[in-house]
Amino acid sequence: MPKKPESAAASRLTGAPDMPTVSSEDIRQEIRPDIGSAAVAILSTAHAAEKARLAQAVGAAWFHGQLDFAFRAPPPDRPARPARPALRLPRDMPRRRAGGVKGRFALLHALSHIELNAIDLAFDMVARFGPQCPRAFTSDWVQVGSEEGKHFNLLAERLHLLSGQYGDLPAHDGLWDAAYSTRDNILARLAVVPMVLEARGLDVTPAMIDKLERVGDPDSADVLRIIYEDEKGHVAAGSRWFTHEIEKRALAPAETFHALVRQYFRGDLKRPFNDAARLSAGLPADFYEPLAEDYQTVNKET
Repeated sequence: MPKKPESAAASRLTGAPDMPTVSSEDIRQEIRPDIGSAAVAILSTAHAAEKARLAQAVGAAWFHGQLDFAFRAPPPDRPARPARPALRLPRDMPRRRAGGVKGRFALLHALSHIELNAIDLAFDMVARFGPQCPRAFTSDWVQVGSEEGKHFNLLAERLHLLSGQYGDLPAHDGLWDAAYSTRDNILARLAVVPMVLEARGLDVTPAMIDKLERVGDPDSADVLRIIYEDEKGHVAAGSRWFTHEIEKRALAPAETFHALVRQYFRGDLKRPFNDAARLSAGLPADFYEPLAEDYQTVNKET
């Protein structure tokens, strides 16, 4: 019997300054009395700023003991979305550069869209897979979802200071595909979303921070530093619960990960990898290296 992983969020209950203080009565009137229904309420909220606000409010309510550990409402297959931004296929999205105000705005807008989707990914994890998992699983993904709400708000503030808002530019329409394709498979969801998609953020964010510093935007760089540090914990949560499920089923960890990613993720993993950050999040190189786009070439050369 595998040991239940201890919720990382549980060790941070007293250190939640980013979460608003809300009364039990307010939460039960606005968000619903149980965590499953609260998660579905977030998924069903279309307005971006309201979704982010609810994500943090639900986090506060859960960690203050104001929501029951129960799941009375099924999650939708797809979350509600605002009327703007216009959504386009990945191939139709313009390339973005960090230089200049327009370039920085485009970069921060794209990241805002990722964080909005990340709110839904986290609370879909709660509503969809929470009923079959230990309570610590729900605590971890509520913490992740609340932090994604914080990230969206931080980026929205930067967009406002650059004289715009989320929705002003078109956005990528493929970010929910991974969630939909893994809606019936918790191992596949953990492999593809936190351990592939969020891990990619660990690879690319340091370079974005450097670019923002070089073009004279240290405030946006500081926001990305906050996101980067939090994302390490999100990848770690995915790795921890993937390991829990693997041990419960007596499966081979790396081989199972490879098979799931090849089945549910389109394409190869892209270099360069941030090996140190990935390892600190519980993601060793033997998980992702064999899935890299040039793995066969590199192996032959060595």
